[in-house]
Amino acid sequence: MTRNLPFLTAALAMGVAIAPANAQVLLNPDDVQAGAYAIDSKETLVRYGTIHMGINEFWGTFPNAKGTLVLDPKSIGDAKLDVSVPVATVSTTNKDLDTQLRSSAFFDAAKYPNMRFVSTSVTRTGPTTAKISGDLTLHGVTKPIVLDATFTGAGPNSFSEVFTIGFKAQGVINRSDFGIGKWIPVISDVTTINISAAFEKKK
Repeated sequence: MTRNLPFLTAALAMGVAIAPANAQVLLNPDDVQAGAYAIDSKETLVRYGTIHMGINEFWGTFPNAKGTLVLDPKSIGDAKLDVSVPVATVSTTNKDLDTQLRSSAFFDAAKYPNMRFVSTSVTRTGPTTAKISGDLTLHGVTKPIVLDATFTGAGPNSFSEVFTIGFKAQGVINRSDFGIGKWIPVISDVTTINISAAFEKKK
């Protein structure tokens, strides 16, 4: 902070405005543009978490999600979300474990290459939050789950200038419900799902 003080003092003396990186970001979801959106795969990440040996939480990530969102802020209940994630992209920073997770003992990526979430209802719970109910298909099994979603911002992408919406969401499943029971209880059955997603408006 001390090193930046001369710059700040000079900027204030000259009347220079110090603005955030993207001054056009909207923080009120009611201001979002209605329409159809597609996931920006480069800026979207799905993460799972399990408890290892009852001691610590262990994470893995899934990049390259694809999907669509149809949204009108004046009618949140009519929003539609459809997202697919390739399970073969799973990454834990441990190559041997990644190979095991892709195998038939866990996700069986060769037989079930994608997990998919399709919304069935959206209920607003606060100024920037909602519950998204839907069907999750994983490992060939489809079960209803609920995601707690939070709007994080919207506005034109600083590079592409495409209007983009950001969300984060969290849900909890028992992986055994989807036929993935390997190493329970050494690795917990209860699994958290965390999502950080960016959706670009379609032209």
